[in-house]
Amino acid sequence: MRYVVQKGDTVLKIANRFGIGVTALLSANPALMRRTYLIPGQVVTVPEAVVSYEIQSGDTLYCIAKNFGVAPQDLQEANPSLKSLAPEAELISGTVLVIPHVHTERIVDTDAEYTPYDLTRNAAMLKGRYPFLQIRTIGHSVMGKPLYAIRLGQGPKEAFYSGAWHANEWITASVLMKFVEDMARAYAQKETLRGYDIEEWWHRFSVWVMPMVNPDGVELSLLGIECSHPYYQEVMAINNGTHNFTGWTANIRGVDLNHQWPALWEEEAKTSPKAPAPRHYGGRHPLSEPEAQAVYEFTNERNFLGVLAYHAQGQEIFWGFQHMEPKGSEEIVRRMQTVSTYTPIHTADSFAGYKDWFIQQYRRPGYTIEVGIGVNPVPLAQFDMIYNQNQPILLEAPLLFEQYMHF
Repeated sequence: MRYVVQKGDTVLKIANRFGIGVTALLSANPALMRRTYLIPGQVVTVPEAVVSYEIQSGDTLYCIAKNFGVAPQDLQEANPSLKSLAPEAELISGTVLVIPHVHTERIVDTDAEYTPYDLTRNAAMLKGRYPFLQIRTIGHSVMGKPLYAIRLGQGPKEAFYSGAWHANEWITASVLMKFVEDMARAYAQKETLRGYDIEEWWHRFSVWVMPMVNPDGVELSLLGIECSHPYYQEVMAINNGTHNFTGWTANIRGVDLNHQWPALWEEEAKTSPKAPAPRHYGGRHPLSEPEAQAVYEFTNERNFLGVLAYHAQGQEIFWGFQHMEPKGSEEIVRRMQTVSTYTPIHTADSFAGYKDWFIQQYRRPGYTIEVGIGVNPVPLAQFDMIYNQNQPILLEAPLLFEQYMHF
């Protein structure tokens, strides 16, 4: 069958949607192997490992989806011509539809790359299923993408978790979004997670989760850039004319969002690139980028006991900054080491990071957690290992902040 590529699609996402292997999809479309990214509007051939259905008189999108045990939105994703139709609308008989691979009830898909479009869709779906979730847009990226912060809990003691600061470290957004879904489901169903009473946790703490600080960069790293993009010329010049952005960590303007912070920024700038670059350029001055400004303002607005900033890779936890960290910070990181097996490292060789600024500004505990092993982007095959190592940190961090900071 023919499938028209949609914005946000990758080869892996299409293969998963139709229940076929990536190898089978590439074999049917040899041209895909010559390009790093798909182009919206591109037509690909999906091997006939899928179920087809010819619409009968009186059929509706809702009824067909229910009969085959798939979600209406998944049926629309597999058949773009249905996207504008309401679930109750009667369909034209004789049209042949593709019935997509049956997915689990999970909203967050951790078996494929995680794009800004997945985040927006998942945030809306989670809010629909769990209305008690509070989702805020705390700002917008250079390209106007919403910067979401999701609140877990209703308690007075707050913490902040953030991820996908770097474009090719998008797997950290998947980790945080799966945690959001697991926590929301456990609270709704009055379940425990790893022995923790989530209802009691929920009423004691409020953890704000910002899964994707750098949505423009993630989009570039995963989906490439089209010539109609307003930053196309600048991005291509920064990337030396190549269309492969898998090594890109910066935002769309070539600024590293974790080198943007007024915590010895001038020292970091001495050894960093002097102009926009795929990585490590700290900008013309601290907090020059709207993504960093949004996190800065949000942090100053709240009263966080401590923060976790997620990155990849190395299985390490960086803690402390210029010996400004409060007493108890080491005890906290030693407990994180016990539950995750990650290696604690007291201060990194670089400055101007978010956790550096947070420690300097508030004298409260901040940690940069590097997940995965190898090179970025970390392979999806490591996701389950990464999540199992970090779920206990995510659960325990607010309790540790409370215990050792004596709040």
